[in-house]
Amino acid sequence: MAITKDKKKQMVADYVDRMSNSQALILTDYRGLTVADLTELRRKLREDNGTFQIVKNTLFKLALDRAEIPIPPEQLDGTIAVGYCREEVPPVAKTLTDFAKKSSALKIRGAILGTDFVDVSRVQNLADLPPREILLAGLLGSIQGPMSSLASTIAAPLRELVQVLQARSDQDTESATEAAA
Repeated sequence: MAITKDKKKQMVADYVDRMSNSQALILTDYRGLTVADLTELRRKLREDNGTFQIVKNTLFKLALDRAEIPIPPEQLDGTIAVGYCREEVPPVAKTLTDFAKKSSALKIRGAILGTDFVDVSRVQNLADLPPREILLAGLLGSIQGPMSSLASTIAAPLRELVQVLQARSDQDTESATEAAA
């Protein structure tokens, strides 16, 4: 059954809307995935604030043109499904690459980050990034390290002065005790 012009316009508008609300688009070849596989993949992606949509190539190309996103033409050959990353890219990339390793039917073609197309190896690099919380903890540690060293360095002379005064006070107390005895 043919798709009406209004339906096509609506689909292009939907693609553009999803693109504008996504941090990245991960392009895949889904040929051979079963309905059960697609359902499982979509469920996993929802947990990572991502979605997975099978697209019509010509309409998706129109949406890319409207969004002014250049893409190599060969990336739009064959069956295409798009993983949309609504928030963070690495968890969605990890879910898709892990699923592609498990299922030989899913193949990652590349991704669109901003307006740049990146190849499969860059998508794998994104998937290999540690979770956001670990990256933030590492950043915080590298910021706190020099600051705590600086604070210790600044406080050291004062601490040493207090220790010298305390030792002198203890000496005077011992001398006074011995003189009284």
